Amino acid sequence: MEFFLDTANIEEIKRINRLGLVDGVTTNPTIIAKENRDFEETIKEICNLVEGPVSAEVIGLTVDEMVTEARVIAEWAPNVVVKIPMTEAGLEAVNILSKEGIKTNVTLIFSVSQGLMAAKAGATYVSPFVGRVDDIGVDGLELIQNLKTVLVNYQLDAKIITASVRNIGHLEKAAIAGADIATIPGNLFPKLWSHPLTDNGIKQFLADWEKVPKKQEVR
Repeated sequence: MEFFLDTANIEEIKRINRLGLVDGVTTNPTIIAKENRDFEETIKEICNLVEGPVSAEVIGLTVDEMVTEARVIAEWAPNVVVKIPMTEAGLEAVNILSKEGIKTNVTLIFSVSQGLMAAKAGATYVSPFVGRVDDIGVDGLELIQNLKTVLVNYQLDAKIITASVRNIGHLEKAAIAGADIATIPGNLFPKLWSHPLTDNGIKQFLADWEKVPKKQEVR
């Protein structure tokens, strides 16, 4: 499974990237707004830091608006992926852009049928939101598993990005379900690599090490 970092915070990206864990980055208007920086400038800086795909979302709602924005965004860097909302206009825009060789990430997917349509329209990535699906009483991880089955059954190339990942369980179950990618908030990463038994084990090892006889220093 690939890990995408769901943030536009440059220091967060640098920190996780040093661990070799950043395969790509996803952003959205909310994430960009939190940084209080210019959109284009931020995306270009992230693209310079990360070799993998960097998703940047359009704001327009009509086909023409989305396609026009997408063509501009796609010129910012070779690893930019244009994020498009899951709407009728979005599907048409994705179909147009895919024929132009522009990579797209269809976002705000909450059902298998939405993911299937996005893949058929030509999306490079489809982003089902597991946390938000859980919020309405539906099993978000079952959505991932079922969507994966459908895409494999019909040999569709779109990769599944598990979005709205809120906890370790979401990540682990998405990996088991066969999701290609998980996009993870920066503040969740430390919780993924930490475990109380690991911490206790280190403390025990250090305590035991203090009991090991040491050679006397020669003066």
